[in-house]
Amino acid sequence: MSVILSGQLLSAVLVLAALYSLVAIGLNLVYGTMRLLNVAHGDLLMLGGYVAYWGFAKWGISPLLSAVVAMALGAALGTLVFATLIRRMFASPRLLARVESNSLLVFFGISTVVQNVTALAFSANNRGYSYLDDVVAIGDTRIAANRLVALVIATAACAACVVFFRYARSGMAMRAIIQQRDAAALVGINVERINRQVFAIGFALAALAGALISMTQEISPFMGFPFTISAFVIIILGGLGNITGSIIGALILATVEVYGVAILSPSFRSILVYGVFIAVLLLRPQGLFGRPIAAR
Repeated sequence: MSVILSGQLLSAVLVLAALYSLVAIGLNLVYGTMRLLNVAHGDLLMLGGYVAYWGFAKWGISPLLSAVVAMALGAALGTLVFATLIRRMFASPRLLARVESNSLLVFFGISTVVQNVTALAFSANNRGYSYLDDVVAIGDTRIAANRLVALVIATAACAACVVFFRYARSGMAMRAIIQQRDAAALVGINVERINRQVFAIGFALAALAGALISMTQEISPFMGFPFTISAFVIIILGGLGNITGSIIGALILATVEVYGVAILSPSFRSILVYGVFIAVLLLRPQGLFGRPIAAR
């Protein structure tokens, strides 16, 4: 019982929840505004991890600086994917009618290509590095400095997202599109421009999460899929298009995962994640904090 009530597990929950929030916010935006099932979202996280790893391993660049580079590259890649694939999909009424199923196939193909190209280029071996691995004591709780830094940066990024979506014009436009796409276009919102921004922001947040995660654990070409699944579970928990709900959902899932593994065993992680997913779908499909979205 002393282990369960310890600050060690609480700190682990906070770190995991902050990282999950970064991933889930980006995925929630893409799905909420465009109904695109981006199953390749976790692979952006993986690429961000490799940017940080190679920056540190090859040139000794701080992963904190590489995180900024990873965000810029992620935003550029998101803009490119939107311009070359998604824009054409939305321009075709035939493809738009099956946007969710088509996007699932498109992003599944992208995910497979990205994973295997990365494995071919860098091998499928796990890679890691030591950075800020000193232990910091906060009261009776001890936490590695890299995990503490990851927590602070991820929390700050999530807070910035909440402020942006609540007060910035582009953020409010994104919320309007999530609530009712056609009505948003009728009142003068440039839907295509907002969609492009959503892709850039979503990919940038995933890349930032990957760079932070690379400081705390090993990375590999196939590490992204579990984070994608967790992000979808968080979206179900928090509600479609609800950014604050995504953060709360990430905290709930991280708590279930960390404490569940501590009480049971690491082999129960997937059971716990999918169990939460199924339970919410059955009991409250619009999410714990979400509201039904009007049909388009």
